[in-house]
Amino acid sequence: MELKNTIKEWPKDDRPREKFLAIGANNLSNSELLAILIHNGTPERSALALAKDVLKLGNDDLNELGTISVKQLTAVKGIGEAKAVTIAAAMELGRRRQMGRMPEKQRFTTSKEMAVFLKERLKDYQHEVFAVIYLNRSNKILSFDIISTGELPERLQTPG
Repeated sequence: MELKNTIKEWPKDDRPREKFLAIGANNLSNSELLAILIHNGTPERSALALAKDVLKLGNDDLNELGTISVKQLTAVKGIGEAKAVTIAAAMELGRRRQMGRMPEKQRFTTSKEMAVFLKERLKDYQHEVFAVIYLNRSNKILSFDIISTGELPERLQTPG
């Protein structure tokens, strides 16, 4: 079966990878960036069309998309496990970049500051997480470790 309307058939300045190189990543839409990660489409749909469907899973919100599981991503026709893992890995890299390095000298003076710290690091987990923050006597972070995680049973997970 021959591909219909493949990205390769588009004008070069409309193709996501070529646009990325020509005008920079910051000038591409979220769907164009996702299409680059997806790499190729299906006989029926382009990578860009698949990317738009993936974004819809997260209500066109990248923060919400970051909470979508690999299994939920594979529910999009044309997104197999390999593409879903690629997307989930990119979301994790973005999360880690956003968190940045853990400030070695960050000091908590209130429980609210600690709650903000924990919320940023744990917000996208779809299951329970037991984490520990080790502090010195001055309430400065020595380390932050996730000790264990638990999975919700399939029937209790909220739909994407």
